[in-house]
Amino acid sequence: MLKTLTKIFKVGIVTEPLFSDKTSTEFEKTGSICKKLIATKFSGSFAIRQIDAGSCNGCELEIHALNNPFYSIERFGIHFVASPRHADLLLVTGPVSRHMQAALITAYEATPNPKLVIAVGDCGACGGEFGCSYASCGAVSNVIPVNGIISGCPPTPTELLRGIINILTKK
Repeated sequence: MLKTLTKIFKVGIVTEPLFSDKTSTEFEKTGSICKKLIATKFSGSFAIRQIDAGSCNGCELEIHALNNPFYSIERFGIHFVASPRHADLLLVTGPVSRHMQAALITAYEATPNPKLVIAVGDCGACGGEFGCSYASCGAVSNVIPVNGIISGCPPTPTELLRGIINILTKK
């Protein structure tokens, strides 16, 4: 134990900083733009229902990062909800597996109008490496209408927020 502690003190911190100031300020600027859009178009509160339609969970990790203390998107008026009946936006990840096809259609139909749908990640955009097969419908747009796409494998939290802004400015 003493050897390990001595080595730790000799070597010191070997990791790089978590975020640079540039990344932090970029997210803050993007968030303030998003907050203004939500205040004018949605009376200050925007609800998102995230649906995993068969992904590898890489995109979900980045979406969950949006709720951590560093990003904390709730301060911009964005909230994740448990039911599509309360959602303004469906955030769909992964290629749509045949088993999730009916559930995705049901969630889409349960979402009140005007409903927005964003396909997240390369798999949601075009089916990714899974494509269309006996087990996969491929892209989200093959199953339900999509208003926007956030590409990346997986997209970063900043890219996710930019994608939400893009869909809100189109609306």
